[in-house]
Amino acid sequence: MPDNAEDLNGAMRAAVFLLSLGEDAAANVLKHMEPREVQSVGRAMAELNTVSSDNLSNVIQDFLQTLSTESAVGNNPASYVRSTLNRALGETKGTRMANRILQGKDFKGMDTLKWMDAESVAMILKHEHPQICAIVLSALDGDHAAEVLSFMPVEGIPDIMMRVANLDQIHPQALAELDDLLQRQVVEASPVPPEKVEGKRIAADIIGLLDSNVEAEVLDRITEEDEVMGNEIRDLMFIFDNLLALTDRHMQRLLQEEEISPDKLVIALKGASEEMKTKITTNMSSRASEALLEDLELKGPVRLSEVEDVQKEIIQVALRLSTDGEIALGGKGGEEYV
Repeated sequence: MPDNAEDLNGAMRAAVFLLSLGEDAAANVLKHMEPREVQSVGRAMAELNTVSSDNLSNVIQDFLQTLSTESAVGNNPASYVRSTLNRALGETKGTRMANRILQGKDFKGMDTLKWMDAESVAMILKHEHPQICAIVLSALDGDHAAEVLSFMPVEGIPDIMMRVANLDQIHPQALAELDDLLQRQVVEASPVPPEKVEGKRIAADIIGLLDSNVEAEVLDRITEEDEVMGNEIRDLMFIFDNLLALTDRHMQRLLQEEEISPDKLVIALKGASEEMKTKITTNMSSRASEALLEDLELKGPVRLSEVEDVQKEIIQVALRLSTDGEIALGGKGGEEYV
């Protein structure tokens, strides 16, 4: 979406305005439009990802300006605006928006909260006085306000809701001061929740794409500094399905190790893909393969944690053989053999 309202085309302006009305009111407007207009505006609404408070304010101001210059409105555009918005939004919300438009109020703080996710709004309000919380929640749509409350301490909700119920009139000056406060909070508090980053998995992916010699050195250095972290990264780098990259000869070599008993293979294959089962059984003797498949079919449920532990044991054996040069794991960062 363009940063400046001047760059918005007609469909985008209509989309911004309709989104500000809420679903029911927007639906009532759309049903009076031609199908092609609905398609155009609907496409614009779907493409909107964020709407700045400045763009929203400018679109509404343009709406007022258009109304005031249309001959159909007559000599009292203010009355027309109030009547239209009251019918579209209901008396309470319509009056609030009409007052903001006609009085030239630009409540950027309040507007910003309306476009923010509920958890971020709750982070702003959690340290505010219950009366401020009540006023802010009264300005939000009901479902948005309820979701905000779901992120706030339960013990404080009854007091806030009693204050909402007792709201009658809010002095314009007090509302303006509150809006200034909220605008500073939005700018200074950085309320957006921190993004969760799986650092170890990212490191594993990056290291796995390095040259094999560099990869080994990096892993060894990390393990020297922090053994637990090093092992966790290795576990993420080499998963059981990586064994599919083994050549048949190297798979046969792996299965010769005493640590990989038939009982362990049965447990490991309980959580494996059909491709992995085929990879292993085709590299065993016919008798061993038939016995393994029969045991696997008869084996009852196994805890996922047990399956993962046994798979890790087999991976460790494969890593040891790879380090000794007896097999080539290939896959990410692995050196090709010819």
